[in-house]
Amino acid sequence: MIYQFLDSKPFYGPSNFIAPSADIIGDVHLGEESSVWFNCTIRGDVNFIRIGKRSNVQDNTCIHVMNQTGPTIIGDQVTIGHQAMLHGCTVRDRVLIGMSVTVLDKAVIESDCIIGAGSLVTPGKVMPSGWLCMGRPAKPVRKLTDEERTSVIEYSDNYVKYSRTYLRLDTYDTNPFYKKQTE
Repeated sequence: MIYQFLDSKPFYGPSNFIAPSADIIGDVHLGEESSVWFNCTIRGDVNFIRIGKRSNVQDNTCIHVMNQTGPTIIGDQVTIGHQAMLHGCTVRDRVLIGMSVTVLDKAVIESDCIIGAGSLVTPGKVMPSGWLCMGRPAKPVRKLTDEERTSVIEYSDNYVKYSRTYLRLDTYDTNPFYKKQTE
């Protein structure tokens, strides 16, 4: 559901796919062709959240903020994997956040970076551009290959395609993904 909080309501447009089970609250802006998938919570109630163009927030992800001191800012062409947790942090452009990653207060993920599945980026840490970072706590482990850099953009492109498919379907009643089983 889309919720207004006090005087702030989410901003999104016709190119954004938002799954019906996603909750988007307050001062949240979605860039063009970005998508929010099933069972996500994006809660911009006590600070703002900005998500750039062609980014995707995958199933069961939670994005929140620090009360009045730390917004969450996500750049363009970012893929946020299933069950990630982002809190009061900054994620720059062309980043892959792996499944079940946690990124905490005032951490910064620089552009062209991959954060490996299950990693924990602790408060205030900066993950450098062009690196694969992983671990608990996360640290840079090696430079990304050209193929890995390209794959980050491909993931973003794929989710734009997926969201266009969902948006093309007139209603959830006619959507083959949601058809009820009848006897």
